[in-house]
Amino acid sequence: MSLFQTIKNIVPNTRAKVRKHIDYLLADTHDYYAGIYPGNSSYLIKKIIAHLVKKLSFDDHNLDKIKNIEKESIVIFASKNKRLFDFLYFHTKLKALDLPFPELGFDFRFFFLLPIKRVARILLSQLDYFLHHFHVKDIYTSGFAQKELTNKKSGFVCLIEKEAFYKRFIKSTPDPLFHLIELQKQTDTCVVIVPEDIIYVTKPRHKDPRLGDILFGTHEKPGLLKRVYTLIRYPGKTWVAVAKPVNLKEFLSRPEIERLDAEFQTHRLRSHLVDILNRQRKSITGPVLKSRQEITEDILTRKSLREYLADYAAKNNIPLYKINKQAASYIKEIAANYNLRIINILSWILNWVFKNIFEGLVVNQEEINRMREKSTEAPLILIPCHKSHLDYLLLPYVMFKNNMPCPHIAAGKNLSFWPLGPLFRGGGAFFLRRTFKGAQLYTKIFAAYLEKLLYEGFNIKIFIEGGRSRTGKLLTPRPGGLSMIIKAYMNGACDNLFFVPVFVGYDRVLEEDAYLKEIEGGKKNPETLKGLINTRKFLKKKYGKVYIKFDEPLSFKDYLKAKNIDLTRTTDEEYIQFVKQFAYKLINSINENTVVTPHGIIASAILNDTQNHFVKEQMIERVNTYMNLLTFKNAELSDTLIMDPDNAFNTVINNFISRNFIELADDDEGEISDNTTFIVKHNKRAILDYYKNSVISFFVPSAYTAVAILEIDRFNFSLSDLVLRYKFLQKMYTDEFSYDEEITPEEQISKCIKGFINEGILVPDTTSADMLKLTSQGLRKLKWFAAFLLPFFESYKTTLLFLEKEKTDKYDAKEQTKKIQAFGSKLYKRNNISLKESLSLVNYRNAATYFARNGINGSEDQIQIDYYKEIIDRLTRLTVS
Repeated sequence: MSLFQTIKNIVPNTRAKVRKHIDYLLADTHDYYAGIYPGNSSYLIKKIIAHLVKKLSFDDHNLDKIKNIEKESIVIFASKNKRLFDFLYFHTKLKALDLPFPELGFDFRFFFLLPIKRVARILLSQLDYFLHHFHVKDIYTSGFAQKELTNKKSGFVCLIEKEAFYKRFIKSTPDPLFHLIELQKQTDTCVVIVPEDIIYVTKPRHKDPRLGDILFGTHEKPGLLKRVYTLIRYPGKTWVAVAKPVNLKEFLSRPEIERLDAEFQTHRLRSHLVDILNRQRKSITGPVLKSRQEITEDILTRKSLREYLADYAAKNNIPLYKINKQAASYIKEIAANYNLRIINILSWILNWVFKNIFEGLVVNQEEINRMREKSTEAPLILIPCHKSHLDYLLLPYVMFKNNMPCPHIAAGKNLSFWPLGPLFRGGGAFFLRRTFKGAQLYTKIFAAYLEKLLYEGFNIKIFIEGGRSRTGKLLTPRPGGLSMIIKAYMNGACDNLFFVPVFVGYDRVLEEDAYLKEIEGGKKNPETLKGLINTRKFLKKKYGKVYIKFDEPLSFKDYLKAKNIDLTRTTDEEYIQFVKQFAYKLINSINENTVVTPHGIIASAILNDTQNHFVKEQMIERVNTYMNLLTFKNAELSDTLIMDPDNAFNTVINNFISRNFIELADDDEGEISDNTTFIVKHNKRAILDYYKNSVISFFVPSAYTAVAILEIDRFNFSLSDLVLRYKFLQKMYTDEFSYDEEITPEEQISKCIKGFINEGILVPDTTSADMLKLTSQGLRKLKWFAAFLLPFFESYKTTLLFLEKEKTDKYDAKEQTKKIQAFGSKLYKRNNISLKESLSLVNYRNAATYFARNGINGSEDQIQIDYYKEIIDRLTRLTVS
């Protein structure tokens, strides 16, 4: 037999044997691909993966987004960059939680993670396919990917990868997103894409790359060494983020997407997912950081501003170079100098300080998460109340600790002194003058700076009250800064804004002694280095807890649309009125989010006794009545009031005794009981009034209603009998207590009546559907609510008595307020007025403003003065008697 014939006989036998061995190894299926990770790695590899995965936390907020996906959906995880660890993390973490976890990695090769036997099967499967078809098979054209996804296995796709893009664009290899779109068109089951990102560096990216970025990768795309080092050394600084899942069926049904062919639908989908991930990263790291000098140059070289400066110089006959120099100096005076090193130093210092002086910061994590979600869409404008200098520090601290960028903060120029000024600038503070009056160029530069911050995408915090409240209640809004921000939005600085009203409350404020001095007419001490050094004494005391509540972010664009308002067509007067109304809306939102503390309730119960002493049992009865109304209104209570209110109240009483606000009567020395009598220290009533005012917003409508009922002087009445007096009080105290103009007085009275019925103060009259009846116990409790207004009755009465004896326009507003206070002090010493807390500069200023608006400026307006005096005297008698 020839050699040729021998080989010819051997080859078929060899091929048959090879075929047999291949079929045996492939176990009757040829569906073996390197892009499938079944999780059956070697013991050592599993241990390493599990150890690394364990280092990273996955918060409930992100998990909920995956849990809320419909169970029948086809789930695809999408990462911006191709990183194997992202796949392994979600595979391992979610599998352990029995949630959809990725198994199919599009364009991934898991060879080194797989057992040798499986790698052999993959190679043999490809070899066998190649021998039959002369090309390598892939998961797309073979239909394997579609089959696995239809069988509810989850996938993982990378959106931006150099090699994958080259293959798609040059070699026309399959695009995973294209196949997902085709799959969605062929099935009724929803394909849900979950954008995810593991952020190894939560710092904002610098515009110009540093040496470390060149060597080890940027913050956005760190290299392998940087990722491994961060993961092992600083796992707590690594953030796992999941964006809102994208329903592919809904995406394709959009009119602008539906009309495109599949290829361009794929491009739009990829852009959409990348945009989501970019915005999510920005909500955590903040915008790209530019130097202060670069920000300055961007502002001053803007065409519109240069034209304004040239016009301003020509109109005022000043050389242009001098105007340019002045504008540059204003930027230097105003601008922040955002510095991450300073922010980290401040974070460390504040962490130590807050742990020393506070018993805890109470923050709702869901509110933080909600705010972070909204910040992916547009800049946040944080609108907190302002009760302490610590407000400047608390909000940035809380945001920084929750992986959000520190906002830029509008701070008074009085805080720009050394060394705090440079530190605050580094932490994001920009400084403004107390008044912009007469400073046209300064105003323009300040507005341009705000516009630049919004254009760059920074969050901004402004204090809408203008300054710290010395009274405990919110001040009348000063909407100048708000107006500038809205103007910047109208000028196209950003597509939308989210306003976030924020309540910041304290069990005890650090500045209470200074506030007492100022509200009684003392001069405010300026902020200086010496004053900063003296603050060390505060570190030796405890100030209870701090409560921070973030309201639902309000989309400004949606608000305008809902109200059908076009600000581009409003007159200047209409615009000013709109901004004022919007400012009051934000103030009302802060009031609605007020956290009620035991300090506020006990202070209210103490001061609302018409005498200067009280028995504990009677005071607790008032406390319970107030608490019942708060519960009925579903007010936010502090955690101490929820867990153990009796203990919380007793703790506050003991605290007030130790701080010398109240004292035991001489015959009640010893252990405190329900029958113990206390005396209120008259020189501390103003501080107690501060804490009473911290919760007063919940009781004002009830106080108005109670006074209106008392004035009727009948046990039977209807709601309509109360409306005129309610409106009168609401109008007179507009500058004291803001109210929602969208809720009518009738609606407010109706709510109050329901609360009074719940408390047993009123009962419906069974003989008439519209009538109400005052109960025997109700009269006493009505006076407890009406008593909230007594200090304001006295303050406004004092103002009228002062105006009665003075000529019109004799003093300017500031001097007039001081004169009224001096006059009030004389009346108090003569016992013509009884409440020391009514000697308030703020109350007098608001009273004088109200009466001036209503034509009362001096002794020439005696008829109107008598009208108001008679009403206030009558209402006071009814409340006190």
